[in-house]
Parts: sequence; C-alpha cells; structure tokens
Amino acid sequence: MITSRKTFLQINQTDNLLVALQDLKAGTVIEHEGNTIILQEDIAAKHKFTTEAIPKGGKAFMYGVLVGLATQDIAKGGLIHTFNLHHASQNFEGKMKDYPWTAPNVSKWNQKSFMGYHRPDGQVGTQNYWLVIPLVFCENRNIELLKNAFIKGLGFQKNDPFTEQVIKLKSQLEAGQKPSIDPFLKEHNTILVNKSTLFPNVDGIKFLTHESGCGENKDDSLNLVSLLTGYCVNPNVGGITVLSLGCQHSQIDVFKQYLKEKDPNFSKPLYIFEQQDDEGSGVEKMLGDVILKTFEGVVEINKIERKPAPLSKLRLGVKCGGSDGFSGISANPAIGHTADLLVALGGTVMIAEFPELCGVEQELQNRSVSNEVADNFGKLMKEYARRAEAVGAGFDMNPSPGNIKDGLITDAIKSAGAAKKAGSSPIVDAVGYGQYVTKEGLNLVCTPGNDVLATTGMAGSGATIQLFTTGLGTPTGNPISPMVKLSTNTRLAEKLPEIIDINCGPIISGEKTVEEMGEEILDYVVELASGHISTKAMDLGQDDFMFWRRGVSL
Repeated sequence: MITSRKTFLQINQTDNLLVALQDLKAGTVIEHEGNTIILQEDIAAKHKFTTEAIPKGGKAFMYGVLVGLATQDIAKGGLIHTFNLHHASQNFEGKMKDYPWTAPNVSKWNQKSFMGYHRPDGQVGTQNYWLVIPLVFCENRNIELLKNAFIKGLGFQKNDPFTEQVIKLKSQLEAGQKPSIDPFLKEHNTILVNKSTLFPNVDGIKFLTHESGCGENKDDSLNLVSLLTGYCVNPNVGGITVLSLGCQHSQIDVFKQYLKEKDPNFSKPLYIFEQQDDEGSGVEKMLGDVILKTFEGVVEINKIERKPAPLSKLRLGVKCGGSDGFSGISANPAIGHTADLLVALGGTVMIAEFPELCGVEQELQNRSVSNEVADNFGKLMKEYARRAEAVGAGFDMNPSPGNIKDGLITDAIKSAGAAKKAGSSPIVDAVGYGQYVTKEGLNLVCTPGNDVLATTGMAGSGATIQLFTTGLGTPTGNPISPMVKLSTNTRLAEKLPEIIDINCGPIISGEKTVEEMGEEILDYVVELASGHISTKAMDLGQDDFMFWRRGVSL
C-alpha cells in the first residue's frame, strides 16, 4: 500500500530522515518527492526512517543539520535507533553571514495591552508576589517555619484532596472500618493554592529553599547570590525578606552589591535578617521580627493594582522537558512562532538549556546581531562542553531513556527540535547563569537542560511567564514565573489533564497550523499576564527552585 503524506513528515528538504506521524508497518511503501521507500521494519509514531541507504560512517540529517553518524550500514527505509546511529554535530566558527529577518504580521495585537504590576524601574510584572529567601541552606528550617505560618495564617492555601483522603482514612480506622480510597482523586483536578481575601492584590507569598551558600566552591556561592538578586529584580516580585545565618560565603554585603549592579535604584521593600547578629536575641525573637516586617510588607504591596501595559513589557521564557519525537514539529515551533510575534511587538524572549542547542550553534551564531554576541554564545557553549567532558560526560549523553523511547535518538536530533522554541528572530544577547536579561528581543540564557535548573535560571534572568512544552508529561513549575505547560500530542493532554494547559496535538493531526497555534498561545499569555487565568502548575502549587552548582563541595 502507499501511505498518504500525512502519515510522515520531512522537516527540511535536505533531510535524509523522515518522521513517522503514526505507527507504520514493515513493508509499507512510502512515495516521497518521486522517491519510493519500502519500510524495512515497523516504525513507531515519532520515530525516524531513512530516505536513502546510509553506509557505516555516513551522515544523517534532520532539520537541515547533521544529527548523527551511522555506526553500521542502514538500509533505505530503515529505522534509525541507538544501535545504528551515534550523535554527531557540525562545528561552529562564529558569525559567518548577515541574517535578514521578516517579522510576522502583528497588527492583531498592536493595540492590545495586558493588566500588569508596574514597577519603579519601568518593568511590568504579571504577578505580585512577596518573596522570602535564605542566603544559605542553614536557614531552610526557618524558611519552612515561616512558610507554614504565613500560608496557613493568611489563607493562601486550603486543604488539598490528598490531605482530605488521609483524614478520611484516619477516621475509617478509628471507626473500625476497612480503609479505602475515594475515587475522587482520579475524577477531579487538584487545586491547592488560592489567593488571600485579605490581600486581593497579592498573588502569593513565595518561600525558597536550596542547598547552597556555603561549604562549596566560593564561585558557586557568589553565583547563587547573583541568581537570588535576579529573583528580587524580577518584576513579578513586589517585596523581599532575606534570611542570613552570618558566617556563610554568601554574605549580606555581597548580596547588596549584586543587587545594586542589577538595579542601582532598587526601591522595592527589602528586609534582611541575620541570625548570628551580635545584637540579636535568639531565633524566636528574630522570627517574630521577620513575621512582623513581612506582614507589613505584604500590606504595602497590596496597595499596588494592576494597570494596562503594552505587550512589549512581557518577558517570556521558553523551555521543553520530557520531550518526544513530536516536540520539534508541534509544540516547540508553535511557541517559537509565539516568540517571534512577541519580539515583533517589542517584547523580550529567553531560551535556555544550552546542551539542547548542540548542533545548531552555527545557525544561532549567524542569527546573532553582532560578532560579539555570536562569539560570547560560542564561548559559553565551549566552556559548558569543556566542563562536561572534565567529569566524563558530554552533550551526546543528553537524551534520557524516555526521550530515546519516543524517538529522540541523538542529542543533535533532540537539540535541533528544541531550538525551534527560539523561533526565527535575530539573537540580541547571550548571558550566563544568574545574569539578568536587559535587551529586548531574543536572548540566549546559559542553563543546563535539567528542567528545574533551567526554569529557575530563566526566572532569575527576569522571565515573567514561561512556556514549557512536553511530550511525555512534566509537572515542573516556578515560584515567581508562571509556567504554561503545552503538550506536543493529544494523547498526553487527555492522559494528564491536571498538568497540561494547552494541547498542541492538533498540529500533528493537521487540524491547525503552527502559526495558528502560536497565535492562540500568545492570546493565552495575555490573559495569564492580566491575572484572568492561572496555570495548572500555579493551581497545584508547583514551586520548583533548584540552583545550578558547578563546583565541588568543600
């Protein structure tokens, strides 16, 4: 039989790999661009097969770039997998040519605005949070005590259905009944977090904990401080409480220095407490003072109300995690189009996870607005690769078992699809982990591929909303930067509705184009930025924070 074109896809006309859009049986005849291909084995949906015979050592191309070398002869119409293809990527040598860009038509959004929180530095937040942070892990217990006190005391959290189930099991046991679980858990979404009626203009109090700040490479302690000050400058934060032990590497003076560098005129409410202060009188007294000042601060930021702001004030982060073979052809290019729309409107976009830009470095360098930006990106990539190699790792080890099972065989295949989140606009800057993004347009932010390390880093670089695509299902969220979860396929959206906000599966089925989906996503972002809706991760209280430690512990 001859399949229709909708059963497979060639992403770039130079590719010698095709993507199966549905399960295809061995022996199926594929007619493509005058080329007759007979499938040599079953090809599962999301996996790839060859358009030509590739000899051992031969090159495999996808997305128009080198994605692997054959480790054995691969027949025409053969499945590519880890047993016959190994990661390979092209070299990069700096900006080689000019990059013309035609911006998409944004007339539909030119007169639109969102309702945001205007900050003195000119930034506009999509949320209004009070932030409580420790400079060192020694303060984590105190942070947890404060979290329990404020969240329960001010009504920012109600009992979740899981707690209700435990209460019910306890009651059943006390009554001599056989404990049983109510099917309620499978039939209802879980909503854990709600706003306090006392503070309608405060979207929450967020408490961070981490395992850093001392007893490690001093550079890591300083990088932590840089990241934390980025959270303070992020316009989604209205005020901050800082807890310090006193003897750690991440000193208060260093914190103030980094904060001044990011914002010389920083004027948000900021309260700093040090447990080892010579004038202090014990932890209980300190925590009492913390509670009072934090409460007063929350009262103060509650006076700030949402006001109209142009879409150019939006700061969008893009990320993928739990990726599958459809990520690079549905959800990733869809949010890439959203990114292009926002850049055309004068907004700011950030793409992270440098290991998942491996193989497309030359393309990104050519898209850079200057040689300086291109060279800085190249330097960050090479330094990251060097650090990985120093500990016996490498970008080729990036795909996870789940990635491979769902068709992402090499890091270059995964990376080329991941890079689609960046759309097609020029790259205005490349910044390191913990650095704050200051330029409007598309920025590259150096982070690991690890979901939480990357999303944590983008929030610290100033992202006020993050778009997160997933093909397998990832519950990641962020304390201050709302996370929109987008599924690459309809099956996932139906299987895990409690974590998916937007389904990009209609792109695969042909019901919608990438551009149509990208526009819908931007409309969703505007509603979210205005506080009209919340994401599933926000409703679940999914506040993941993880600092990227690069050195040894001492």
